[in-house]
Amino acid sequence: MQESETPGAACESSFFDQHRYQVRFEWGVEGLAHLDPADVVIVVDVLRFSTTTTRAIEAGDTVSLSAARANALHGVAVADLAAATGALVILGCLRNASSVAREVADEQLRRGARTSIAVIAAGERVAGETGLRFAVEDHLGAGAIIGALTDLGLDHTSPEAACAAEAFRGMRGATRHLLSASGSGQQLIAGGSRGDVLAAADVDASTAVPVLREGVFVGGSVAD
Repeated sequence: MQESETPGAACESSFFDQHRYQVRFEWGVEGLAHLDPADVVIVVDVLRFSTTTTRAIEAGDTVSLSAARANALHGVAVADLAAATGALVILGCLRNASSVAREVADEQLRRGARTSIAVIAAGERVAGETGLRFAVEDHLGAGAIIGALTDLGLDHTSPEAACAAEAFRGMRGATRHLLSASGSGQQLIAGGSRGDVLAAADVDASTAVPVLREGVFVGGSVAD
Protein backbone atom coordinates (compact mmCIF):
# COMPACT_ATOMS: atom_id res chain seq x y z
CA MET A 1 0.00 0.00 0.00
CA GLN A 2 1.29 3.45 -0.93
CA GLU A 3 1.76 5.98 1.85
CA SER A 4 -0.96 8.22 0.36
CA GLU A 5 -3.41 5.32 0.70
CA THR A 6 -2.73 4.74 4.37
CA PRO A 7 -5.90 5.17 6.45
CA GLY A 8 -5.66 8.31 8.56
CA ALA A 9 -2.86 9.75 6.41
CA ALA A 10 -4.86 12.95 5.88
CA CYS A 11 -4.49 15.57 8.56
CA GLU A 12 -7.10 14.73 11.21
CA SER A 13 -7.92 18.37 11.88
CA SER A 14 -8.93 18.95 8.26
CA PHE A 15 -12.16 17.04 8.89
CA PHE A 16 -13.21 19.57 11.54
CA ASP A 17 -11.70 22.90 10.47
CA GLN A 18 -14.66 23.74 8.16
CA HIS A 19 -12.22 24.89 5.46
CA ARG A 20 -14.66 23.83 2.73
CA TYR A 21 -17.13 26.52 3.74
CA GLN A 22 -17.22 30.29 3.48
CA VAL A 23 -19.20 30.76 6.71
CA ARG A 24 -17.99 28.76 9.72
CA PHE A 25 -19.12 28.47 13.33
CA GLU A 26 -17.31 27.43 16.49
CA TRP A 27 -17.08 28.08 20.24
CA GLY A 28 -14.43 29.99 22.20
CA VAL A 29 -10.70 30.31 21.69
CA GLU A 30 -10.38 26.55 21.31
CA GLY A 31 -12.90 26.53 18.49
CA LEU A 32 -11.27 29.45 16.72
CA ALA A 33 -7.90 27.70 16.94
CA HIS A 34 -9.41 24.55 15.36
CA LEU A 35 -10.89 26.39 12.38
CA ASP A 36 -9.10 27.08 9.14
CA PRO A 37 -7.91 30.74 9.28
CA ALA A 38 -10.60 33.17 8.14
CA ASP A 39 -10.46 36.66 6.64
CA VAL A 40 -13.13 37.93 9.05
CA VAL A 41 -13.80 36.79 12.61
CA ILE A 42 -17.09 37.78 14.24
CA VAL A 43 -16.95 37.45 18.03
CA VAL A 44 -20.33 36.87 19.67
CA ASP A 45 -20.56 37.49 23.42
CA VAL A 46 -24.16 38.64 23.87
CA LEU A 47 -24.04 38.92 27.68
CA ARG A 48 -22.16 41.06 27.54
CA PHE A 49 -18.96 42.11 25.75
CA SER A 50 -20.48 42.36 22.25
CA THR A 51 -23.64 44.08 23.42
CA THR A 52 -22.04 46.62 25.75
CA THR A 53 -19.46 47.55 23.12
CA THR A 54 -22.17 47.87 20.46
CA ARG A 55 -24.13 50.19 22.74
CA ALA A 56 -20.99 52.26 23.36
CA ILE A 57 -20.50 52.61 19.61
CA GLU A 58 -24.18 53.60 19.30
CA ALA A 59 -23.44 56.44 21.74
CA GLY A 60 -20.49 57.62 19.65
CA ASP A 61 -17.78 56.19 21.90
CA THR A 62 -14.90 53.82 21.20
CA VAL A 63 -13.73 50.89 23.32
CA SER A 64 -10.13 49.78 23.58
CA LEU A 65 -9.39 46.09 23.67
CA SER A 66 -7.10 46.69 26.65
CA ALA A 67 -9.95 48.27 28.64
CA ALA A 68 -12.22 45.35 27.81
CA ARG A 69 -9.45 42.94 28.79
CA ALA A 70 -9.13 44.66 32.18
CA ASN A 71 -12.81 43.94 32.81
CA ALA A 72 -12.21 40.21 32.12
CA LEU A 73 -15.14 39.92 29.72
CA HIS A 74 -15.57 36.45 28.21
CA GLY A 75 -15.25 37.36 24.54
CA VAL A 76 -12.03 39.34 24.91
CA ALA A 77 -9.80 36.27 24.72
CA VAL A 78 -11.46 35.31 21.44
CA ALA A 79 -10.95 38.83 20.07
CA ASP A 80 -7.30 38.73 21.16
CA LEU A 81 -6.66 35.46 19.34
CA ALA A 82 -8.59 36.59 16.27
CA ALA A 83 -6.57 39.80 16.05
CA ALA A 84 -3.34 37.81 16.30
CA THR A 85 -4.31 35.86 13.18
CA GLY A 86 -4.49 39.06 11.14
CA ALA A 87 -8.24 38.72 10.55
CA LEU A 88 -10.65 41.63 10.55
CA VAL A 89 -12.32 41.38 13.97
CA ILE A 90 -15.96 42.40 14.41
CA LEU A 91 -18.21 42.17 17.46
CA GLY A 92 -21.67 40.81 16.79
CA CYS A 93 -24.77 40.34 18.92
CA LEU A 94 -28.53 40.18 18.57
CA ARG A 95 -28.83 43.98 18.55
CA ASN A 96 -26.71 44.41 15.43
CA ALA A 97 -26.97 41.07 13.62
CA SER A 98 -28.18 42.37 10.27
CA SER A 99 -25.79 45.31 10.31
CA VAL A 100 -22.86 42.98 11.01
CA ALA A 101 -23.86 40.91 7.99
CA ARG A 102 -23.97 44.02 5.81
CA GLU A 103 -20.55 45.09 7.12
CA VAL A 104 -19.12 41.72 6.10
CA ALA A 105 -20.78 41.88 2.68
CA ASP A 106 -19.28 45.36 2.20
CA GLU A 107 -15.88 44.02 3.26
CA GLN A 108 -16.12 41.34 0.61
CA LEU A 109 -16.89 44.01 -1.99
CA ARG A 110 -13.89 46.05 -0.83
CA ARG A 111 -11.65 43.00 -1.11
CA GLY A 112 -13.04 42.06 -4.49
CA ALA A 113 -12.71 38.38 -3.59
CA ARG A 114 -14.54 35.63 -1.76
CA THR A 115 -14.14 36.36 1.95
CA SER A 116 -14.06 33.58 4.55
CA ILE A 117 -15.96 34.23 7.77
CA ALA A 118 -15.64 32.61 11.20
CA VAL A 119 -18.46 33.27 13.65
CA ILE A 120 -17.25 32.47 17.15
CA ALA A 121 -19.61 32.18 20.11
CA ALA A 122 -17.73 33.14 23.27
CA GLY A 123 -19.63 30.82 25.60
CA GLU A 124 -19.42 30.95 29.39
CA ARG A 125 -16.51 30.21 31.68
CA VAL A 126 -17.46 29.65 35.31
CA ALA A 127 -15.03 30.28 38.15
CA GLY A 128 -13.66 27.05 39.54
CA GLU A 129 -14.64 25.02 36.46
CA THR A 130 -12.59 23.96 33.47
CA GLY A 131 -13.82 24.03 29.93
CA LEU A 132 -16.37 26.16 28.16
CA ARG A 133 -20.06 26.14 29.03
CA PHE A 134 -22.71 26.42 26.30
CA ALA A 135 -24.41 29.83 26.39
CA VAL A 136 -27.85 29.96 24.77
CA GLU A 137 -27.58 33.72 24.22
CA ASP A 138 -24.40 33.33 22.17
CA HIS A 139 -25.89 30.49 20.14
CA LEU A 140 -28.87 32.69 19.29
CA GLY A 141 -26.67 35.70 18.53
CA ALA A 142 -24.40 33.69 16.24
CA GLY A 143 -27.42 32.16 14.53
CA ALA A 144 -28.96 35.59 13.93
CA ILE A 145 -25.76 36.80 12.24
CA ILE A 146 -25.33 33.64 10.16
CA GLY A 147 -28.95 33.85 9.08
CA ALA A 148 -28.48 37.49 8.06
CA LEU A 149 -25.36 36.56 6.08
CA THR A 150 -27.37 33.86 4.30
CA ASP A 151 -30.07 36.41 3.44
CA LEU A 152 -27.39 38.53 1.75
CA GLY A 153 -26.19 35.63 -0.35
CA LEU A 154 -23.23 34.56 1.79
CA ASP A 155 -24.85 31.18 2.16
CA HIS A 156 -22.06 28.64 1.74
CA THR A 157 -22.35 27.70 5.40
CA SER A 158 -20.90 24.78 7.31
CA PRO A 159 -23.40 22.37 8.89
CA GLU A 160 -22.51 23.84 12.29
CA ALA A 161 -23.28 27.37 11.05
CA ALA A 162 -26.48 26.31 9.29
CA CYS A 163 -27.82 24.66 12.44
CA ALA A 164 -27.14 27.79 14.50
CA ALA A 165 -29.01 29.92 11.96
CA GLU A 166 -32.02 27.62 11.99
CA ALA A 167 -32.04 27.55 15.79
CA PHE A 168 -32.35 31.33 15.81
CA ARG A 169 -35.03 31.38 13.12
CA GLY A 170 -37.08 28.83 15.01
CA MET A 171 -36.75 30.55 18.38
CA ARG A 172 -36.66 34.22 17.36
CA GLY A 173 -40.06 34.94 18.86
CA ALA A 174 -38.86 33.74 22.26
CA THR A 175 -35.55 35.60 22.29
CA ARG A 176 -36.40 37.92 25.17
CA HIS A 177 -37.65 35.07 27.33
CA LEU A 178 -34.71 32.82 26.50
CA LEU A 179 -32.12 35.45 27.39
CA SER A 180 -33.79 36.47 30.64
CA ALA A 181 -34.32 32.82 31.66
CA SER A 182 -30.79 31.68 30.75
CA GLY A 183 -28.13 31.18 33.40
CA SER A 184 -26.20 34.25 32.25
CA GLY A 185 -29.37 36.33 32.15
CA GLN A 186 -30.47 35.22 35.59
CA GLN A 187 -27.05 36.07 37.01
CA LEU A 188 -27.20 39.59 35.56
CA ILE A 189 -30.80 40.11 36.66
CA ALA A 190 -29.91 39.03 40.20
CA GLY A 191 -27.19 41.67 40.12
CA GLY A 192 -29.66 44.40 39.16
CA SER A 193 -28.99 44.45 35.39
CA ARG A 194 -32.37 43.34 34.05
CA GLY A 195 -32.43 46.31 31.68
CA ASP A 196 -29.14 45.23 30.12
CA VAL A 197 -30.49 41.73 29.50
CA LEU A 198 -33.63 43.04 27.82
CA ALA A 199 -31.59 45.45 25.69
CA ALA A 200 -29.36 42.56 24.61
CA ALA A 201 -32.44 40.66 23.40
CA ASP A 202 -33.61 43.50 21.13
CA VAL A 203 -32.92 42.00 17.69
CA ASP A 204 -31.63 44.43 15.04
CA ALA A 205 -32.20 47.47 17.26
CA SER A 206 -28.85 48.93 16.21
CA THR A 207 -26.83 49.68 13.09
CA ALA A 208 -23.63 50.09 15.13
CA VAL A 209 -20.90 47.58 14.24
CA PRO A 210 -17.78 47.49 16.43
CA VAL A 211 -14.72 46.84 14.24
CA LEU A 212 -11.26 46.40 15.76
CA ARG A 213 -8.76 48.90 14.37
CA GLU A 214 -5.30 49.10 15.94
CA GLY A 215 -6.49 47.80 19.28
CA VAL A 216 -9.63 49.92 19.48
CA PHE A 217 -13.21 49.05 18.57
CA VAL A 218 -14.65 51.79 16.37
CA GLY A 219 -17.82 52.04 14.32
CA GLY A 220 -17.86 50.22 11.00
CA SER A 221 -19.04 51.64 7.72
CA VAL A 222 -22.61 50.38 7.83
CA ALA A 223 -25.37 52.85 8.67
CA ASP A 224 -28.98 53.18 7.69
